[in-house]
Amino acid sequence: MGLDMYLSKKTYIGANYEHRNVKAKLTIKVGDDLININPKRLSSIEESIGYWRKANHIHKWFVDNVQGGEDDCKEYYVSKEQLEKLLADCELVLKAKKRKEMEIVEETLPTQQGFFFGGGEYDKYYFISIKDTIKIIKDILKEDLTNADIYYNSSW
Repeated sequence: MGLDMYLSKKTYIGANYEHRNVKAKLTIKVGDDLININPKRLSSIEESIGYWRKANHIHKWFVDNVQGGEDDCKEYYVSKEQLEKLLADCELVLKAKKRKEMEIVEETLPTQQGFFFGGGEYDKYYFISIKDTIKIIKDILKEDLTNADIYYNSSW
């Protein structure tokens, strides 16, 4: 139990529409079990591209900047510009930490209290999650997102 946060990438392929002329061969094996999936029925493919646990400051950023202030555990579309803004905010926080400007840290990515949301301190775990977020966002932004959409959701 606690705050779990996810980013997913959904790539539209439209293989379920014949006119899209999608060719696919799909074999998935989990352990010893072969999973049967008919590629002609696929409209999109969803990938898990980001995960955080109890990074309440990152969650607060998404609630404030993506979810319109609604903290309701629903799935929300995240634009490329929003990802770039989160990246810039995380990089600003790391620079402010190096300069010992904690007021900038606290203003830019403040912690948020909540039921099993993790700590509210600006400690090593806070900054580890900032570095993790930078890596996640940079990896996403390297990808071709032409036919893909990014979504955020959380559970707590």
